[in-house]
Amino acid sequence: MPSTDITELTERLSREPISILIAEDSESNQDLLALYFKKTSCILDFADNGSQAVEKYKANRYDMVLMDIFMPVMDGLEATRKIRSFEKENNLPAVPVVAVTASAFEEDRQQSMEAGCTAFLAKPIRKADMFQCVADTVEGLQA
Repeated sequence: MPSTDITELTERLSREPISILIAEDSESNQDLLALYFKKTSCILDFADNGSQAVEKYKANRYDMVLMDIFMPVMDGLEATRKIRSFEKENNLPAVPVVAVTASAFEEDRQQSMEAGCTAFLAKPIRKADMFQCVADTVEGLQA
């Protein structure tokens, strides 16, 4: 990802509201992400597992999804497949899904892309990397 100043990225993410579903089973990671986005206009919704993420996705509209890959009940890969299936069944555009995982091997990236993810972030998530990913995704939505 290109290196951009964190202040500039924060400003870019404050121009208009962006709705983000964050599927993350760790409460401390949820708190960290909420803190990261505090000074932006991003609207965050949280799911504690993949099954909850799919249900929330079906019931709401999001601009993007941050999907932890290893979660209880249903993992992020299966949740992403179910989201992609729901989009196809309902003729909906594919919303960007970013795989987020501590396991950053090439095999993990490949599995994420095969499941339907559009980008990949390795944990621990650095604020600048997260903001760059979201900003790039938003620019893609506005293009």
